[in-house]
Amino acid sequence: MFRIGQGFDVHEFAENRPLIIGGIKIPYERGLIGHSDADVLLHTVADACLGAIGEGDIGRHFPDTDQEFKDADSAELLIHVWKLVKEKGYTLVNIDCTIMAQKPKMAPHIEKISARIAELLEARTDQVNVKATTTEKLGFVGREEGIASQAVVLLQKVNA
Repeated sequence: MFRIGQGFDVHEFAENRPLIIGGIKIPYERGLIGHSDADVLLHTVADACLGAIGEGDIGRHFPDTDQEFKDADSAELLIHVWKLVKEKGYTLVNIDCTIMAQKPKMAPHIEKISARIAELLEARTDQVNVKATTTEKLGFVGREEGIASQAVVLLQKVNA
């Protein structure tokens, strides 16, 4: 049996915060606002995985009203989500992710981001595709107000 999940997230830029995308610290003058470390891509990946197994979204599992998750490392949140995926008997077939950012340029970081996501999902790097695009200066991303991301994941039941 196969299950597909999709995720989408967006975070606004903020001063005096690190920019963490896909579990990698990206050199940039601004970071993103969020209750956790605001890793827009790992939040998207987590939502896609949760959707595929029918377990809601990260807000349900890690509410921003809970101080336990204040400034949480999103990699740790994704590790928890991946444990739920495995408990339900699924493994990763592949995941395809898109980062939408006018700035900073993501291309120099894509390989490291892909490798980190593969590590967190206990997968090979050829199972993880990460790409980036601008929005041609349109919308909030184009105005450099924030970053968005989306992902689609395909899971397969182990020994189905």
